[in-house]
Amino acid sequence: MAEKEGSTRRILVTGGSGLVGKAIERIVNEGEKRPDETWIFLSSRDGDLTNTAETKAVFEKHRPTHIIHLAAMVGGLFRNLKYNLDFWRNNVHINDNILHCAYEYGVQKVVSCLSTCIFPDKTSYPIDETMIHNGPPHHSNFGYSYAKRMIDVQNRAYHEQHGCMFTAVIPTNVFGPFDNYNIEDGHVLPGLIHKAYLAKKNGTPLNIWGTGKPRRQFIYSLDLAQLFIWVLREYKEINPIILSVGEEDEVSIKEAAESIVECMDFKGEVIFDTSKSDGQFKKTASNSKLKKYLPEFRFTPFKQAIKESCDWFVANYDIARK
Repeated sequence: MAEKEGSTRRILVTGGSGLVGKAIERIVNEGEKRPDETWIFLSSRDGDLTNTAETKAVFEKHRPTHIIHLAAMVGGLFRNLKYNLDFWRNNVHINDNILHCAYEYGVQKVVSCLSTCIFPDKTSYPIDETMIHNGPPHHSNFGYSYAKRMIDVQNRAYHEQHGCMFTAVIPTNVFGPFDNYNIEDGHVLPGLIHKAYLAKKNGTPLNIWGTGKPRRQFIYSLDLAQLFIWVLREYKEINPIILSVGEEDEVSIKEAAESIVECMDFKGEVIFDTSKSDGQFKKTASNSKLKKYLPEFRFTPFKQAIKESCDWFVANYDIARK
């Protein structure tokens, strides 16, 4: 599946209306698009990717040469706990359909999106790209985690059997504009931003689930978007690459909540509900592979990224997913 010199790239982004897809679209539209590139951003309205026939119809229509595969059934800790089977089945169907259609239609390169939750629950830290399959993932989201792990297996198998250039990235916890701010089903930062907004509006305490002690590496969606485009254009390995801020930039949920409280100018009481589950205590990832490739890359400072995310949510409250 060698790339043809001087040919136009038709880059299909699945999950194009989500957090990362919108960030890539913004970066592309703000000057990153090259003259020989056509970018196509798919949303769920364009086809049900769990359905093989509908996925083939998408490929027939757009004839992509390159794919950034973001589409997935996703959710926060509490939704994962309830629906592990659904997360497994839906994501396996989506990923198999995309990768097999990519093979059948001669796509030159696919970059899929994994997650740090795929790593073993019992492991040494920091985790790196070689440790994905070293043990079972955390029980809270094993369905989603195993489905995402299988992309790595499929990438290697398609390369060995058919010579396909299918690879994957592993971002840490992504946040930014166009996130899912649903308090029940969303991830921790957008959920806290929404809660702080409502607490400020209603004059009520800000109730945070868990102890606030777990630690996470958060990556701003616009930084991740730039890195995704670099991987699509320049990264030549089948083996995945972790896209993350450094280990030194890990923050606790409590520290993240304090940043949100400050950026939202919330002056009320903050309560940690310790009857709620914390999930994994930490998932510290090494970005040493990324730093070898891109030693000069500078991430947006966490507080600045939180401020931009809070400002976006307040300005777009009526249209935000929640």
